[in-house]
Amino acid sequence: MHGDRVTLTDRLGGAISDTARHDAVSDTAGDAVRYETDGPVGRLTLNRPGQRNSFTDELLRSLLRAVERAVSDDTVRVLLLTGSGSAFSVGGDLNEFAAGKFRPEGVPITASVERLRRFMHASELLRRSDKVTIAAVNGACAGAGFSIAAACDIRVASTDAVFRTSFLDAGLSGDFGGTWLLTRLLGEARARELYLLNDKITAERAQNIGLVSWTEAPERFGVRVSVLAASLAGKAPIALQAIKRNFNDLPIDFADACDLEARRQIECAYTADAVEAARAFLQKRQPVYVGG
Repeated sequence: MHGDRVTLTDRLGGAISDTARHDAVSDTAGDAVRYETDGPVGRLTLNRPGQRNSFTDELLRSLLRAVERAVSDDTVRVLLLTGSGSAFSVGGDLNEFAAGKFRPEGVPITASVERLRRFMHASELLRRSDKVTIAAVNGACAGAGFSIAAACDIRVASTDAVFRTSFLDAGLSGDFGGTWLLTRLLGEARARELYLLNDKITAERAQNIGLVSWTEAPERFGVRVSVLAASLAGKAPIALQAIKRNFNDLPIDFADACDLEARRQIECAYTADAVEAARAFLQKRQPVYVGG
């Protein structure tokens, strides 16, 4: 990928309209993660397909750098996260665990905690940034991969996808915010069930319990994901950002939430995009947003 120029339209099946088509910028951010952009849509791809995108220190460093770059990119409004090959991510690399690389000799436990906590900042950025984040779960999604998918605003899945928390059977308790995130996504009882029973969750069941918004057959998954990303990226930018900020402010007192909603609603109403949206609706045409 070094120096290559590609388009997300080509990668995702041509679903982004010709008027929105631009050459994507590719940056490997280390070989383990690819970051590409196509106008307002960014894409992060975990890139260890031979190891089912399992997490090593190299991949986690690359992921954090790529997420930091993506969330600071003012041209990007929607950020896709997916995996290369047949998996989204199966979580930590068990070969490295078995070799003791996650408990290096002579390194105090506090240093290992600090290292992991730095890597976990990727989950915080995906959840707290102003970008709308989409986990496009194309296959197996387990462990820390599951937690990172849960940090995104929206999850969609191929019918080939399988979810599993995996931590307990690996002798671990969990990381990347999974217990906090799944409790808020699914409720405490369901989150405890997923962690303690460690059952495999099919894509169909994931949709039934509200973990993913929809599922699609593998051969159509990329196209449908690109349509979703392009559709969201085409919304009024200030309103899109304000909606995510409303959710990011939770949980707060209801009255405080109403204060923030009122302020952001009026700020959006004062934009040219709000006027354009109303005119386009009345004129039965697509709006043209300017971000102001």
